[in-house]
Amino acid sequence: MIVSWNWLADYVKLSVTPDELATRLMMAGLNHESTEQVAGGDFAIDLEVTSNRPDCLGHHGIAREAAVLYGVPLTIPNPRPKSSDKSLATSLVNVIVECPDLAPQYIARVVRGVKIKPSPEWMQSRLRTLGIGVVNNVVDITNYVLMECGQPLHAFDLAKLAKQTIIVRRAKSGETITAIDHRSYALDPAMCVIADGEKPIAIAGVMGGADSEVSEGTRDIVIEAARFAPLSVRTTARKLTLKSPSSYRFERGVDPEGVDWASRRCAELLIDLAGGELAEGVVDVSIANPKQPAVTLRFSQVKRVLGIEIAPTEIRRIITALGCTEQNLSTESITTIAPSWRRDLTREIDLVEEVARIHGYEHIPEDARVPMAASHKSDADRVLEKVRSVMTGSGYSEALTASVVPESWSNTISPWSTAEPLVAATPMLKGADRLRRSVIPSLLDARRINESLSNPDCQLFETARIYLSDALVASDSAATTVPRLPQEQWTLTAVSGGDFLSVKGVAESLVEAINPAAKITISDLKHPLMTRYQYVALHLDGQLLGVIGSLSAEGLKTFGLREKTTVLEISLSLLAKHAVKIAKFSPLSPYPATTRDVNLIVDEPLRWQQLESVVRAAAGPALETLEYRDTYRDTARDGENKKRILFSFSLRGTDGTLTAAEADTIRDRLIAAATTQLSAKLLG
Repeated sequence: MIVSWNWLADYVKLSVTPDELATRLMMAGLNHESTEQVAGGDFAIDLEVTSNRPDCLGHHGIAREAAVLYGVPLTIPNPRPKSSDKSLATSLVNVIVECPDLAPQYIARVVRGVKIKPSPEWMQSRLRTLGIGVVNNVVDITNYVLMECGQPLHAFDLAKLAKQTIIVRRAKSGETITAIDHRSYALDPAMCVIADGEKPIAIAGVMGGADSEVSEGTRDIVIEAARFAPLSVRTTARKLTLKSPSSYRFERGVDPEGVDWASRRCAELLIDLAGGELAEGVVDVSIANPKQPAVTLRFSQVKRVLGIEIAPTEIRRIITALGCTEQNLSTESITTIAPSWRRDLTREIDLVEEVARIHGYEHIPEDARVPMAASHKSDADRVLEKVRSVMTGSGYSEALTASVVPESWSNTISPWSTAEPLVAATPMLKGADRLRRSVIPSLLDARRINESLSNPDCQLFETARIYLSDALVASDSAATTVPRLPQEQWTLTAVSGGDFLSVKGVAESLVEAINPAAKITISDLKHPLMTRYQYVALHLDGQLLGVIGSLSAEGLKTFGLREKTTVLEISLSLLAKHAVKIAKFSPLSPYPATTRDVNLIVDEPLRWQQLESVVRAAAGPALETLEYRDTYRDTARDGENKKRILFSFSLRGTDGTLTAAEADTIRDRLIAAATTQLSAKLLG
C-alpha cells in the first residue's frame, strides 16, 4: 500500500516527518518498505499491509492508525451528494442479485449528464504519487475513492446496459467476456459476474468489461459499490490469472459499512468534477451486515501476557481510540464491540495485541517477566514420537514430499478412495495439480531418485495428510453442486528394499508401540502393480488400517525402479484412536521359560495369521511368545498344494516352573487344534 503524505494530511494533522511516521507505523505492525520523494513535494510511503488488516488498504485506514498512535484528531469527510435530477434511480436501472451468497451487498447510484474530460491536476498528482495512471475524470474518481477508503468501485455507461438492467449472477457454461484490458476470458459457473439483460459486463470483484466501459461519448453513469465474497473473488482471480487492485481488496474483505460511504463519495465527486446530476434515491440490494461480537478484555490479562503494567485508563483510551464501542466497564475489565472495519478483533488476545502495539513494543523491556505455564505434549505428538522412534530404529529415514502430484501418479495407487482427486486451480509445481490420495507414489519417486544416485538401499518414511474428496451435494441453487470439504487423513507411508515379511514386521512393531494389546488382521488385495499374494489390507478393530504390498515387475517399471520395493501405508488417524496414552507396568514372571518348535504340513492357501490365531487360542495363558520361522515346500513328500510352516513358541508359568510334561501337553493341545480346525499335519 503506497500512501501519499500530502493526501494523508487531509485527514490527520501530524507534526512529524514522513520518515518518523513510517518508523512509528512500522513499530505498530505496518512494515515500512520505502519512502520516495515525488514531483510536487509529495512523499510516497510504501507500507506492507498484512492480510488481517484490509482496513489499512486505503488512506482512511492509515490515517486512523496515525491518529491513534499520535493522539491527534481524525477528520473523515461525510459525503452528502445532492440529488438535482428528479428521476428516481430505481426507474433508471434495475438491479437483480441472483446469488446473495457471492454478492451480499450491492448498491447502485445513477449520475446523468456527465462530461468526460481530464480530471483536475490535484487529483492526477495524487494518483501518480501512488503509481496509478490517469484516464479521465470518471475513471480517475473511482480510483481516487478506492485509494481513499479501500472500497473498490466501478462505473458503467448506462446507455450500454441492455434493458437498463444489472444482474449479479453466476456465469453460464461457455460464456466469455472481454475485460477492460481488452483480453478475452472464459468463464465458468463457479464465477460471479455482473451482467446486463443480455451478457456479462464485468467479472465481479476483479475487472470490468470493455463493452460497458466509460468512453468519451458517455453521458450517464451507474456507480457500482458492492461487497463480494472473498473466496469467490480469490478463486476467480487465480483461475483467470487476473489480478487487480479491486480483487486484492475484495479477497481480504471490505468494510460492510463503508460500501455506501464510497458510493456517496463517488457521486459527490462526479457532480463536482464531471458536472453530472444525481438521480434521486439509491438502488440497494443487500442482506443484513454481519454483526461484530462483543469482546471482554480483563486488565489483568494485559500484564500477564505482556509482562508490564499498563493503567486501565490507558487501556480504555487505546481501545476506544481504535473505534471500539464500549459496552461495559468495570474496575477489572472492559467489554467492547469492534468497528466494522476491524473484523480481526474477535478475541481477548486480539485486544491485548492492540494495546501492546499502540502502547509501543519498544516500551516492553526485554527482561519483562512473563509467567510461564507448564504444558504437555498433545496425543498426536505422543503418537508421532513413537512412530518416528520405531521407523528410525528400523533403519528408515524421514522424507518430506509435496502434497500435490501429477494426475498420472494419482491414478496409479489409491488404497483409501476411488473418488476423483481434488484439483488445485493453481498448480504448486509444474504438471502437479492433484491433491494426493496416497503418499506412496511420492515416496516411490524419491526412491527412484536415490537409485539413480547410487543409493539403492534407502528406506524412507513420511507422515503427512492425504486428501480424500467426498461426493458432491446440491447447493442452494438447484443448477449447481458444490463439494463437501475433503477428509484430511493423517497417514504414515514407507518404502523399503526389504521383503514383504520384513515390512509387515515394521507395521506390527508400530501397532505394538502404540497399543501393545492391539492385534492387526490381514486380507488379500489385488492390484496390477503389486505382486500377487503380497498385497494385503491391514485391519484394526474391524476398520481399514492400511496396506502393505510388494511391487510387481509392472509396478517397478511404472515407477522407474530397478530393485525390489515394498510399500507400507497406514492411517495414523485410526492408529491414534487406539493409542495407549499411559503405559501400564506388568511384573515379569520369575520362573524360566520353556521353548518348543513345531513343523506343520498345511494347505497352500493357509495364511500364517490363521494358524497364529488357532495356536494362541489353544495354548492358553501360559503362551508367552509365538514366532514364525520359515516356510518351505517338498512336493515329492507332501504332495501338491502343500507347504510346511515352522514356528516356535515359549511358555512360562506365573505361579511356578512348567514341567516338561506340562509343556508337552500344551504343545499337543495346539497341534490337535491345528489338525482339527485347519487340516494340518505334524511333520514326523
